[in-house]
Amino acid sequence: MHRTIRLAAYAAAALAVVWLAAPRRVETQESRAAGARGAGAQIVDDLVTANRILVNEGILDGLGHISVRSDQNPNHFLLSRDLAAWLVTPADLLEYDFDGNPVNPKAPRGYQERFIHAAIYKARPDVKSVVHAHTPSLLTFADSSIPLRPIYHMAAFLAVGVPNYEIRKVAGSTGMLVNSNTLGAALAQTLGDKPLALMRGHGVVVVGPDIPEAVSRSIFADVNARVQMQAIALGGTVSYLAGADTTPIPPTGEQGTPGGAPYPRSWPAWKARAMGK
Repeated sequence: MHRTIRLAAYAAAALAVVWLAAPRRVETQESRAAGARGAGAQIVDDLVTANRILVNEGILDGLGHISVRSDQNPNHFLLSRDLAAWLVTPADLLEYDFDGNPVNPKAPRGYQERFIHAAIYKARPDVKSVVHAHTPSLLTFADSSIPLRPIYHMAAFLAVGVPNYEIRKVAGSTGMLVNSNTLGAALAQTLGDKPLALMRGHGVVVVGPDIPEAVSRSIFADVNARVQMQAIALGGTVSYLAGADTTPIPPTGEQGTPGGAPYPRSWPAWKARAMGK
């Protein structure tokens, strides 16, 4: 019996040594240092939360991504390494410059389409967060001659117009991925000063003055697209928002975020639902 107990103790000790010697992902992940230097704790937390929200609300799945402009260096942005959005943690965030280069040369592989984010931040100083998604409802309008128009008051931001990026117009382009600075710059040019641009055969890019607003626009654009399709399918005349209907709505983020937030309920509700609270 004593021999059995001793053998069990030795086995437990050996397992403990192996466990302690095993590399910890958070401690050894090169991206942890890159992300930690590139932003304050609040936007890191918001960016991780935004990834979860966008998956939970059906905007992202295994593909697509969201980024944030650094609050410590406005010429850099944070974006996860090449990873499904639901799995993103603070340890996975990488810091990039506006040419799509990681600040940390030892950073793990990033998304091929990080150039979407880099080019938009370079072209739009007002943008603090960028979402790229393959949302099915928005893809429908990206591939149709029917324009996406505001039919829902929380999507009044669509009233300024929704451009559609056509990658075939970019000289030398092949495939559908925006995986170079040239293609990213063309997309940023198509987006112009708008909050959203469709991408033919691909999806959508949405921008905002902060993370909660970029998330909000992504979600409400999806709702609007689905309602618009349903209204068209009913037949008859569709009543779109116009004139005074499209007065810019207040941001929907947390109280205290840039620009205020007279409607602070959406972000905390989405966050609680996505984080299982």
